[in-house]
Amino acid sequence: MTSEKRKVAVLGIGSWGMGLSKVLAENGNDVLVWTRAEEIDLVNEMNEKHQNSRYFGDLVFPESISATTDMAAAIEGRDLILIVIPTVGVRAVAKELNKKIKEPKIIVHASKGLERGTHERISTILEEEIDEEKRKAIVALSGPSHAEEVVVQDLTSVTSASKDMEIAKEVQHLFMNDYFRVYRNPDIIGVEIGAALKNIIAIGAGALKGLGYGDNATAALVTRGLAEITRLGVALGADVETFMGLSGVGDLIVTATSPHSRNWRAGKLIGEGLSIDEIQEEIGMAIEGLSTVIAAKELAEEKNIDMPITNAIYQVVYEDADVEKTVTSLMRRESKAE
Repeated sequence: MTSEKRKVAVLGIGSWGMGLSKVLAENGNDVLVWTRAEEIDLVNEMNEKHQNSRYFGDLVFPESISATTDMAAAIEGRDLILIVIPTVGVRAVAKELNKKIKEPKIIVHASKGLERGTHERISTILEEEIDEEKRKAIVALSGPSHAEEVVVQDLTSVTSASKDMEIAKEVQHLFMNDYFRVYRNPDIIGVEIGAALKNIIAIGAGALKGLGYGDNATAALVTRGLAEITRLGVALGADVETFMGLSGVGDLIVTATSPHSRNWRAGKLIGEGLSIDEIQEEIGMAIEGLSTVIAAKELAEEKNIDMPITNAIYQVVYEDADVEKTVTSLMRRESKAE
């Protein structure tokens, strides 16, 4: 099931940007991917060989995907812009985008994080930096999805969330096909909070694996982690039911249990004793949870929300707490009803 064929600009040539570009192209859409000038090697490879070997080896992408380092050219004549970049870069890109947009666009983002300092969700940043008359609506596309599986057409389900449900429906139809299913949700707050905070819990789950703990420990951490995510999300205005869906428990399961997850892998390396600098060098891509844990901890303190797992991850990452002792202290917290 697909919509009419459209021209789409994708900002971000990383693994998830390319994964979603492939879905769009296979649905018959014309896709132009933008990235910064320092990534010109990836741009040339995409245009000449239809490959992105940095992330996907010798996989060949559809010829309807091309790439550029010229943002103005990327968005010209395209009524939908998909932003798929690390959270830390969203505000700067949005500012740049605002200068170049000439007519109203649908703005979709598939980034997962909270901004350090402001603690803001991605859609809020986009609302602040892109003039209202230049955007038809803002949509968050999120859910349990590894790019490595999407590019080989593994079955995947995600959520299209927006305050404007008609636009959310447009985005749903744009991406939906036989292997990529999309649901609609009006709770963009809950969808974005679930997407951001699950990365923190995934670091914890990976750390348990690195320490040698088994499935029992992971199940407990994920379950209690979901409770933390829900408490903070509801305090910020989210619908509690969202956290029982794809962008809550679904995204948490896939991120906290799979070696495909950068956050899980980072946690595993923490458990094995590597430093944060060593981990970032080994993984070589953005690890959203390392930044989001700062914003989440500060938000929890501001809202007086109990988030012991988030606090523990923060202590291990930023206060050099011993990871095994921190796990033990979590287990020895005062007994309480579930």
